Amino acid sequence: MTQHHDRDEQPTLFWAAKMPGEDQPLVDVLDLFPRSILRGTLPDPLLQQLIALSESILANPDSSPDASAKLAGQLRQQRELRPEQPGVQDLSNNHLLPACERWIRHVMDRQPPQGRGPWVPGRYRLQMIDLWLNCQTAGDYNPTHTHGGSFSGVIFLKVPPQINANSFDGQLCFHGPEDWHLQSFRTGMAHYVLPIPGEFYVFPAWQPHSVMPFRGDGERWSLAFNAVAIPGVAPAAMQQPSKQQPLGNISLSSQRPTAKGF
Repeated sequence: MTQHHDRDEQPTLFWAAKMPGEDQPLVDVLDLFPRSILRGTLPDPLLQQLIALSESILANPDSSPDASAKLAGQLRQQRELRPEQPGVQDLSNNHLLPACERWIRHVMDRQPPQGRGPWVPGRYRLQMIDLWLNCQTAGDYNPTHTHGGSFSGVIFLKVPPQINANSFDGQLCFHGPEDWHLQSFRTGMAHYVLPIPGEFYVFPAWQPHSVMPFRGDGERWSLAFNAVAIPGVAPAAMQQPSKQQPLGNISLSSQRPTAKGF
């Protein structure tokens, strides 16, 4: 028995999207689970002081401990900084730690009072743990990694002119929680940041990030840091490290079996 089909027959559509211009129901789009990253700018006198300090360190590398063996970055130089060096205390106490505080308030003040735990003013303090200089040359890179502690960040000091918005070369990349997959609409899983001297970024230590290599002459200088938020301590101690806990290098600790997590 032969079956006949009408060539003009159309499949039945059980649900059809309305065309633009038709009456649309009132809907909202909820962007859930945001990630907060703080961006700031250093005053130029402090920026110049930190550049001069970096020049001095790179001209005499043995003056500062080498951090390269403890970091994931495949860079020309990575040197630890000390709190007594010029500009370091100013950077830490007047810019980076207040930025961490601003991040905490931005995130926690969105929570109901009973859901903020110890992260309310007067119940915690912030302490800088380590700070180091990164000197990147052509071909150097920093693979996707996270940091130890509570907060981390980067301060851009010097950028070659070929690192610009025309490519991702030399840019900082923040990575989302899942892989990019266009077919299932999973986009926006990488955010690139063009390094600009004087700008700094502060983010939670668990935020994955990486640095792309670049081509050509010149050096890309940046500082990076780790800080911890310590609950149960009055804020009067926030301005200087605790005498009971010296300024150490928790996340760079050589006691770890392998140099990873950075």
